[in-house]
Amino acid sequence: MSLHASYTLLAPFYDAALQRATRAARRRSLAALPGDGGRVLLAGVGTGLDLPHLPPTRRYIGLDFNRSMLRRALPRADGLDFAPVQGDAQRLPFAEATFDAAALHLILAVVPQPERCLSEIARVVRPGGTVIIFDKFLRRDQPALLRRWLNPLARRVATRLDVIFEDVLASAPQFVCEDDRPALGGGWFRLIRLRRV
Repeated sequence: MSLHASYTLLAPFYDAALQRATRAARRRSLAALPGDGGRVLLAGVGTGLDLPHLPPTRRYIGLDFNRSMLRRALPRADGLDFAPVQGDAQRLPFAEATFDAAALHLILAVVPQPERCLSEIARVVRPGGTVIIFDKFLRRDQPALLRRWLNPLARRVATRLDVIFEDVLASAPQFVCEDDRPALGGGWFRLIRLRRV
């Protein structure tokens, strides 16, 4: 089953599974977006669980590859300058330096090529811009045998369990890591803030 088909089937249940569990971490992550104004890319916006936590003082582009997820996001965008875009986070349909900031919540561990996704984010975020990340990552040399064992199945259905953020970051030297802290699951989920140099 493809990821597109999986997320079409998961869309009706996605919120029930993730909304309450990730609410506080999403708020903390989104609080790291800089100041008012500017254009913000929400890469992998999904059903829009981030949208209620965003101030109405910015312009938001919500990108997702799945039309069912985007449809569910629209009601949550009430009061925001929000435009949904169907597209691939590994091949962003935007020009260079289009955005002042980007939020990548639970997307790097979903896409087949997280390095390509982060490289694309580096291309479309202007120098000096901020990128915030909330996702699950392994640490280098972390055994995590159960996660690694389950990964071949999990990556086909919904998400990868073996992504090492430091390896992904190495593919996008345009970024400097300004903050990296545990969020959920004993540090498996992390809140990360990058600056585009």
